[in-house]
Amino acid sequence: MAALFGNRVRRLRTAAGLTQTELGARTHVVGTRITQVERSSGAKPTQELARALDEVLGADGLLVDLWPYVYREAFPDWSQKFMEYSARAVSIREYAAHVVPGLLQTEEYAHAVLSVGRTLQSEGHLAERVEARLQRQERLAETDRPELWVVLDEAVLQRPVGGLDVMRRQLRRLLAAARDRCTTVQVLPFRQGQHDSLGGSMTLLTMPDGEETAYLEGSNYGQLVEEPAEVKEHVLIYDRLRAAALPPVLSLDMIRAAMEGTYRGANVPTRSDRRRLAQQQLQQPGGRQLRGGGRRAPRRGPRP
Repeated sequence: MAALFGNRVRRLRTAAGLTQTELGARTHVVGTRITQVERSSGAKPTQELARALDEVLGADGLLVDLWPYVYREAFPDWSQKFMEYSARAVSIREYAAHVVPGLLQTEEYAHAVLSVGRTLQSEGHLAERVEARLQRQERLAETDRPELWVVLDEAVLQRPVGGLDVMRRQLRRLLAAARDRCTTVQVLPFRQGQHDSLGGSMTLLTMPDGEETAYLEGSNYGQLVEEPAEVKEHVLIYDRLRAAALPPVLSLDMIRAAMEGTYRGANVPTRSDRRRLAQQQLQQPGGRQLRGGGRRAPRRGPRP
């Protein structure tokens, strides 16, 4: 796809009677960058550059439309099909064992996460991955955004990816995300012990037609599960994780405590505590506040 993109840029530039240096000047990059784009060498074009090229060359949206297919090549083959499914999903359920899910990462947190790993090739490759991840997050800002339910292992809160300041801002982002009516965040505390997903993270995607797909991921591998019987097993595992996790209101309290530096570990509620919290949430206006991360429930402190 990068070669196809470069070929189109070269043809359009030639038709416009521009040199690579002239095109670079009009798109605010050096001429050698245009050479790289046309030869599909070096770092892949950013979305900003694709838009600038499209406008200057009068491509009528062609280069902008091609760009998503180009940036997907910044990812290993095993994750590309997953991204295609997630872009169409109406429901996304995630269990994150080690880091905050990509859809909720800040840019600096994403940069820290993606800067490690055997598949990373260069600084340019890293920049492509970060930009692609941020691009995917735009799906959550759309009016038809999917329902997002995230269960975070307690380890996610305690691992200062990128340093304490970066982590603090990331936790603030989680609190802000949980205010959205389509997003629920829970924390699975250490004290719940072993479970069926100790080996890695899991994502369940529901398509518009109701079909479900599971995606299992480790540090350097990914596995897309499409066989209905196998997917059903992972759905059951996820439901158990969700049941074992803290209720949304207590989960947000834990995230807030980790952000403010007052975290002392999870106080896992008893069954009666859980029943009382559920009754309180269901009595709130709208009744459906079990999904809302306790936004209308009393808070122990001000929101950040």
